[in-house]
Amino acid sequence: MTKKIAVLPGDGIGIEIVAQAVKVLECLNSDFGLNAEMEQGLVGGSAYDETGSPLPEATLKLAKEADAVLLGAVGGYKWESLDISVRPEKGLLGLRSELELFANLRPAILYPQLAHASTLKPEVVSGLDIMIVRELTGGIYFGQPRGVRELENGEKQGFNTLIYKESEIERIAHVAFETAMKRDKRLCSVDKANVLECTELWREVVERVSKDYPEVELSHMYVDNAAMQLVRAPKQFDVMVTTNMFGDILSDCAAMLTGSIGMLPSASMDKNQKGMYEPIHGSAPDIAGQDIANPLATILSVAMMLRYSLDAEELAVKVEKAVDDVLNQNLRTEDIYTQGDTKVGTSAMGDAVVAALKS
Repeated sequence: MTKKIAVLPGDGIGIEIVAQAVKVLECLNSDFGLNAEMEQGLVGGSAYDETGSPLPEATLKLAKEADAVLLGAVGGYKWESLDISVRPEKGLLGLRSELELFANLRPAILYPQLAHASTLKPEVVSGLDIMIVRELTGGIYFGQPRGVRELENGEKQGFNTLIYKESEIERIAHVAFETAMKRDKRLCSVDKANVLECTELWREVVERVSKDYPEVELSHMYVDNAAMQLVRAPKQFDVMVTTNMFGDILSDCAAMLTGSIGMLPSASMDKNQKGMYEPIHGSAPDIAGQDIANPLATILSVAMMLRYSLDAEELAVKVEKAVDDVLNQNLRTEDIYTQGDTKVGTSAMGDAVVAALKS
């Protein structure tokens, strides 16, 4: 049965890195029987330039009809002056909302070949393997009311609303516990229950859901302490679950433990395992078009796509092994390069992964 993949390169380096991921998918089609059909669409700033919307109806239709979505990155300096309602990021948020992608899985894995690339001591990060489960369609990013208003004295006031329903917390908690069951059966729920009533409810609901998973050891941690502990002793964590905003921040912090944000993929899932797959880094407009961006996070996002949405675990493992083989060959893009390695560009790194798949 043919699987349909919506390919949305987006902006900046998104165009370059997605092209390398497409090479990998084409190899899986031709050499390993994947049988996937790919169709490209516009999203983000490039979509606004072309259509006046960061999420055109045609792109949303394509994404809804696809079995999975491969996304590059959106945004850039060029569009920062636009009204917030049509900025590139609204395209990304719109996809998450319209596709009901409520569960964001962000692994932070340190490849042993890159232990030296982390800014932390090797003994602190060697063997790092964390999964951060981030709630993705609720919280302060989507809460209403929101906006900027003028007070009686003429001063402007910005306001956003942090809001979660029990049902939203329950469903992300179940995803986190199920994820922990497949790993080391340890889950840390991150909140700010000592200050925010909304996350006091979060803790209460997570505790309630934990009764369905007696094998999982549940702990709780305030977000400020979690940020510190990620840097102090990151290997204490197995699976972390948290709110939309806290997850946004903590997952980027965890990314740098691995040496480069350019190495980390992500999956955003709906209740039926349909997902959108993307690297966790941004569009990096300062290096766009220079053939120096690291495509490995996007290629590893393809591996997650194969595992979670396309029911192709064997091929997912092949892609991950190909990335590992390339690193063993000491091939490095600029962000992970150190003296003695062989520096390669974006396209060459994609070609190397394809060659490793075929070997």
